[in-house]
Amino acid sequence: MLKGISPLIPPELLKILAEMGHGDEIVLGDANFPAATMGKRVVRCDGLGVAEILDAVLALLPLDTFVEAPVALMAVVPGKETVEPPIWKDIQVIVEKHEPGTKIEWNERFAYYDRAKQAFAVVQTGETALYANVILKKGVIGK
Repeated sequence: MLKGISPLIPPELLKILAEMGHGDEIVLGDANFPAATMGKRVVRCDGLGVAEILDAVLALLPLDTFVEAPVALMAVVPGKETVEPPIWKDIQVIVEKHEPGTKIEWNERFAYYDRAKQAFAVVQTGETALYANVILKKGVIGK
């Protein structure tokens, strides 16, 4: 245990966050996300939801301010959902809490998967909400 670091973040994830550089991306995937297929490095957080992990990660990880939208969600497959997934509101609230004014973009499913394959790491959560996948682009810490 360390002071000021959420106990929800396992040591392996803490190491990955520290190793990431400016512009590197990390995926927070729901329980259905094909993490082992997509990820070069995969950290499992099976008992936790995406919102919990997102809140803990954003307490440590700066988001990239040099891009228009440093946060990306997987867009709903056309014709499959009639309403916005409720988890999106939770994600937006958490992002706003840590990085006010941050824009979020939505990527089509297969474009999202292509992007996820290039990510520095993937965190596999136990989240059961649909479309609860988040890509975060790391920024810098300035003076």
